[in-house]
Amino acid sequence: MFIGWLTCIPAVLLPHSLCRSTTANAHANRQMPIASVVSGQLKKTNVMKEIENIETERTIMRKLTKEDAKDFYTLNLDEEVLKFTGDKPFKDLQTAIDFLTNYDQYEKYGVGRLAVIDKSTLKFIGWCGLKYSEDKNEYDIGFRFYRNYWNKGFATETAKKCLDFAFSKLKIEKIVGRAMKENIGSIKVLQKTGMTFKENFDFEGREGVIYELTKNK
Repeated sequence: MFIGWLTCIPAVLLPHSLCRSTTANAHANRQMPIASVVSGQLKKTNVMKEIENIETERTIMRKLTKEDAKDFYTLNLDEEVLKFTGDKPFKDLQTAIDFLTNYDQYEKYGVGRLAVIDKSTLKFIGWCGLKYSEDKNEYDIGFRFYRNYWNKGFATETAKKCLDFAFSKLKIEKIVGRAMKENIGSIKVLQKTGMTFKENFDFEGREGVIYELTKNK
């Protein structure tokens, strides 16, 4: 589920960026997910309670629910929205419902992508937020919006808020953003949030870039 670019704002994530990740070796000084492990079980913190309602000047961000399935399904039907994500449209509405029903980032890691609601209309306009990838041991920022909301600053506005929340409330130390090199719109958003280029990477056979931002930088 993701975003558009160029004259739009595409998704800065890997296919089904809401949950998928690539492999990476763990390190001794690895960041630990917000949820802690107790007796082999992930213990949820109270942090996600604060994510019930995060506001920006023009939007309200909240946790995704299966009631968002119709918008998720519709959002991913737009070829331009998916152009630089590597994703495919959902097979049908039920597939989108199942995806959201099984979305477990909140429960497992205390973070997650958030529904973005336009304050002026109370309509779902896209999503933005963090994802923790255990195999890569990292948090990434991602976003995706309906095309008629591109080039209006919504991706930058919500991404900045999510990053600020992550550093100040969740105490996360570093966050990355990924995009295909062709995805100029999303790269500009990452730059506007204060992220800086780190390195190139293979984005499913295409050139990709990784940006990052460290706390207090």
